[in-house]
Amino acid sequence: MTAQQQGFRDRFLGGDTLYGTFLKVPTTMPAEILGSIGYDFVVVDEEHAPINRETTDRIVLACRAWGVAAIVRVQSADPANILSVLDCGADGVLVPHITDAASAKAVVAAGRYHDGRRGFSPTTRAGRFGAAGQDDHMEAEDRRVTIIGMIEDPEGVENIDEILAVDGLDGVFIGRGDLTAGYAGTPDAADRVRKATETVHAAAARAGRPVAILPGTPEDAATQARAGSTAFILSSDQGFLRKAAKQARDSMSGAVADARKG
Repeated sequence: MTAQQQGFRDRFLGGDTLYGTFLKVPTTMPAEILGSIGYDFVVVDEEHAPINRETTDRIVLACRAWGVAAIVRVQSADPANILSVLDCGADGVLVPHITDAASAKAVVAAGRYHDGRRGFSPTTRAGRFGAAGQDDHMEAEDRRVTIIGMIEDPEGVENIDEILAVDGLDGVFIGRGDLTAGYAGTPDAADRVRKATETVHAAAARAGRPVAILPGTPEDAATQARAGSTAFILSSDQGFLRKAAKQARDSMSGAVADARKG
C-alpha cells in the first residue's frame, strides 16, 4: 500500500513523518494548492479563523479532490462541533484545551460510534450519502477518524499521563504558544515551556502515542523530531502568503530602486 492509499490515521499512528499547515483563509484554493505540492494534511482552523460549517464542507471536498487529509481544529470540545465536521468527511479533529482524562474521554466519546456517543447519520459525505450500511459505516468511521488532543495548558501537562491513557485518543499536539501564555508572568516561562514540551514527548513515548507540533524554525523542527514529534504543522496559509508577498515586494522594490538610481 502506498502512502497515498493509506488513510491519515494509519500513517499518524504508524509514526510516519507528516507535514501539514493551518488553513485560515475561508476558501478552497489554499487546500488545493497545498495538496498539489505534496502536503500530507491541512488543519482547517475553525477555532481562530472565520470558517463556518459550509466553508469547512467545501474545503474538505477540495482536500479529497487533491488527496490531502483534512483535519479540523474545532472551536471547542462541544460534541456538536465534532459531529458536524466528521459528517462532512473530515479525516479527524484537533481539539483545543484537553486538560485531564475526563476532557479526553468526552472528546473520544463525541467522535466514536462504538463505546462512544457520536450521533448517527449515514446520509452524509462520511456515509457516502446513504450508500454505506449502518454497521459498515460505523466500523469504517471508527477506523478512519483521527482524534488529536491539544496540550496547551499547564494542567494538561500535569495530567499528561492520564490523558494519554485514554483509549481512543490517537495522539496529542503540543501547543507551545498557549503554554507560553499560560506560563506568562513567571520569570522562567520559556524554560517552563521547554520542560513541558519534554514532559509531553516523554509521556507520549511511554504510551506509544504520536505527537504533532508547530516548529518555528528548521532547527526547532530537527530538535522536536529528535524528541519524538512525527507530525509537523508548518505555519499557515496566511503565514505563507505574508512571507512570500513581503519577500517579493522587498526584492522587486530593491531592484526597481537600483534601476532608478542608474
